[in-house]
Amino acid sequence: MPPDLTLGTPLVLDGGLSNQLAAQGCDLSDPLWSARLLADAPEQIEAAHAAYVRAGAQVLITSSYQATYEGFARRGTEREEASALLRRSVELARSAAGGRTGVLVAASVGPYGAMLADGSEYRGRYGLSVRELERFHRPRIEALAEAGPDLLALETVPDTDEAEALLRAVEGIGVPVWLSYSIDGDLTRAGQPLEAAFALAAGRDEVVAVGVNCCAPRDADHAVALAAEVSGKPVVVYPNSGEEWDAQARKWQGEVTFEASRVRDWRSAGARLIGGCCRVGPDQIAALAEVMRQEV
Repeated sequence: MPPDLTLGTPLVLDGGLSNQLAAQGCDLSDPLWSARLLADAPEQIEAAHAAYVRAGAQVLITSSYQATYEGFARRGTEREEASALLRRSVELARSAAGGRTGVLVAASVGPYGAMLADGSEYRGRYGLSVRELERFHRPRIEALAEAGPDLLALETVPDTDEAEALLRAVEGIGVPVWLSYSIDGDLTRAGQPLEAAFALAAGRDEVVAVGVNCCAPRDADHAVALAAEVSGKPVVVYPNSGEEWDAQARKWQGEVTFEASRVRDWRSAGARLIGGCCRVGPDQIAALAEVMRQEV
């Protein structure tokens, strides 16, 4: 079981796995994205996790964000092998921790849209019912839970329907979870008020934290306090670098606005799991960890 997040010093999460894999020379131009490497180059995934451990990360998020039975099936991967690959994502993170005490593994459960690999993970509203989304998520959640992670990261969730489906899917799994939305300003990516989104976590014992990820750092500033107020839970926050993806130009543009100094305000507002997402690498996580140490 993870520590009680209502007590003690906040934990440092890792940064973006894909950008670290790209820095290692990995080709991620595949519908499975980083999950392809679970089969083709697992040593690269372990090396990426290890880079974040060296930077001071205390929580490693697995490479299973885009790993689904449906996605693997499109590559011709049989269900039994797909289950083994899902479990491998947890094993690689655990191995990268190198037996260090205090380094936790959070198994990533990405949204339905990540499987579609068409950008709909940032829009939500897939035309599926809550029940249909629950049926999609439950099998891989069970496979990941079998591998014994410390937590499940229900992350980059674009709308409240999918959040409700995920929360139903983890009932009885026996692994604590965090619920993290991808947002745009004061709304989910699907356009729903954050108050309603965060309220879904209130009163659910299996949810140890609620918050935001894969968003602009400026949007995270307000969301942290709101998540704590509405849910009554500790908060998880790991935004992007602040750059924006230009789909037409196929490149990141804009300024980096992720600054380790933001940690102080996030922590004061109730954040207990703090890290980075897309384009936030080991150097930024090391700086964040140093700020956290200074705040003790």
